[in-house]
Amino acid sequence: MNKCRLSLWGLLSVVLLSFTLPVTAAAPRSPQPTVVMMSLDGFRWDYIEKYHATHLQAIAANGVRAEQMRPAYPTKTFPNHLTLITGLYPVHHGIVDNRFCDKERQQCYKMGMGKDDSTWISGIPLWNLAEINGVKAATYFWPESDARINGMTPSYYYHYSKPANYEARIDQIIDWLKMPAATRPHFVAGYFSLVDTMGHEFGPDSAQVAQAVAKVDAMIGRLRAGIQTLDYPVNLIVLADHGMTAIDDKKAFDFRELAIDETQFQVVNASTRLLIYAKPATSAQQVAALRQQLSKVAAGHYRVLTDEYLQARHYTGSPRVADIILEVDAPSYFTEKPLAERHGGGNHGYSYIKDMGALFVAEGPAFKQGLMLPPFDNVSIYPLVAHILRLPITHPIDGSITPLLPVLNP
Repeated sequence: MNKCRLSLWGLLSVVLLSFTLPVTAAAPRSPQPTVVMMSLDGFRWDYIEKYHATHLQAIAANGVRAEQMRPAYPTKTFPNHLTLITGLYPVHHGIVDNRFCDKERQQCYKMGMGKDDSTWISGIPLWNLAEINGVKAATYFWPESDARINGMTPSYYYHYSKPANYEARIDQIIDWLKMPAATRPHFVAGYFSLVDTMGHEFGPDSAQVAQAVAKVDAMIGRLRAGIQTLDYPVNLIVLADHGMTAIDDKKAFDFRELAIDETQFQVVNASTRLLIYAKPATSAQQVAALRQQLSKVAAGHYRVLTDEYLQARHYTGSPRVADIILEVDAPSYFTEKPLAERHGGGNHGYSYIKDMGALFVAEGPAFKQGLMLPPFDNVSIYPLVAHILRLPITHPIDGSITPLLPVLNP
């Protein structure tokens, strides 16, 4: 009986003591950051002033801007969107042009084929990196974002449809950001093609490009307004894949004049470059002979690229790099159309010139205010976004966050 009373008293003492001892609580973890990254295809670095993009100017004033962002080589849409989203140069993520061939696979790629065969693409896209780390992601038309890369897609995505209403795209992004915390994406990537389309058709100095810039700038304004209604902060990054420069149909070069033997070589016209792939039965001697022949007749129309030239542009070591590459400078381009069917306007894909530089502006809690960055390479975007989202990068990438550290809040 006494033993029972003592035990009960001891138990009560322990309970009472637990109420008087100080409790050391773990520091609460700050909420998961959010990044919305919008790509404006073909939005050249200087369009923001040239065409009075007031909403983009407001982002720059309230946040940060780069003089320009340098695209990866070649300065094409799909290679650069994959570089932005993987932190890899094109030879490492695999999409080395908008159209190209693979000498080992004996197959050729064209834009969007990753949807049906994701083995064309290597690396870990930001939406995969987020999902792997328990952070939901959403994409609205980012190139190849509907491909099942590494067996994964974003939690929310759409298959590309060029006519899709621009306002509806922005409204969907805001709706995603308004979802309950458990289902809400914290990385969202979106894409608009209009400025690039008008740039190709009418050239970078046209009224049509001015109107396209006004349209997408208004969409960014709509997005900012929607973000400002949220009860949590969002980091907004608006960028482009490349710029645009004027071309001259009278300076176009008809590559059929080269009379390349198509029984020995496959030729892909990449507009600013001619990609020449040796067929399986073609010997190294035949490749060398064609290279020598093309060099002799170049006559200032194009240049035959050397290994040193390509190495300087991080464009070697892949079976998707053509055996011989011819390249032109603006305002020229390769064509097979007769003179009457040729078209001027604008183009990109050239080896880096200032007109190929792309837009970069950003605002939000991760960024300082009112700073201008010198030009930087777009492979730095991947580690930037991963850093803001607190996502560890444990795999090799080509980009470094170092050039962007000056604009980040501690």
